[in-house]
Amino acid sequence: MTPATPLPTLLVLDADPPPRLGRLTGKARIVHTDADGLAERLPAADALLVWDFTSHAVRAAWPGTGPRPRWVHTASAGVDHLMCPELAASDTVVTNARGIFDEPIAEYVTALVLAAAKDLPRTLDLQRERTWRHRETRRVAGTRAVVVGSGPIGRAIVRMLKAVGVTTALVGRAARSGVHGPEDLDRLMARADWVIAAAPLTDDTHGMFDTRRFGVMQPSAWFVNVGRGQLVVEEDLAEALRRRWIAGAALDVFAREPLGEDSPLWGVPGLIVSPHMSGDTVGWRDELAVQFVDLYEGWAAGRPLANVVDKKRGYVPGH
Repeated sequence: MTPATPLPTLLVLDADPPPRLGRLTGKARIVHTDADGLAERLPAADALLVWDFTSHAVRAAWPGTGPRPRWVHTASAGVDHLMCPELAASDTVVTNARGIFDEPIAEYVTALVLAAAKDLPRTLDLQRERTWRHRETRRVAGTRAVVVGSGPIGRAIVRMLKAVGVTTALVGRAARSGVHGPEDLDRLMARADWVIAAAPLTDDTHGMFDTRRFGVMQPSAWFVNVGRGQLVVEEDLAEALRRRWIAGAALDVFAREPLGEDSPLWGVPGLIVSPHMSGDTVGWRDELAVQFVDLYEGWAAGRPLANVVDKKRGYVPGH
């Protein structure tokens, strides 16, 4: 008899709740680990699912000795939490959860724009104070937005903002049809009512929104970040709001998460803080698990993987 081919070993860096991988029964030998056990188990793994996408354990464990998985998938759009020079230089294929969060994040951004234009935060404050104060609010239709980040999330934001009448400009890594290059960003920001950050974290984008950039914006403009926390120099944004250089801002991502109780950002006037939830809708974890299982079944059958990250750039290249 011909001996049976051993099942591939799938290592899962766990988070609570764990992924539903029942469809892989009989198709993979699934091994679960926490951050402390990752380095020890990496050499025996054929594939790694980074379910705990807030962990930096992969960056710490990957440079160790022994074989490494042929494929790493992260249940997130960003890959900066796992990328290290050794992984970038390896033959390991890295994939991400591209496509899961696009529409939910676009809805969240559009909700923030509408809430800011209609002064809903102040309305809620006045209601709690039992104060009747009539105000005039802004029209959304006819305003201008610049969306920084030309990937699927940025493009979904553009589509949804256009649906409520906002004139939009999209800025990417390089100029191409329908996309502005970085050289146009300052000019576009100077005219925008809404500046939306949805870019991946790379060497070029780290700290790109700083005092100089906030100084370019109109005093009536709002800034929104749903990309990565390190895109923004948070102290500079806080100062811009205190000085009223801009009208307001909303941050869903932060340089350090969770945001500590003692963070000064909680008390910055005009700043809306949300706990990295813009893409998380009811059932999102199940969607992530289904996406991974689909990818795994194709990978095990020898088919090319989708959502392959350019490890040098740090994101899935556009088409």
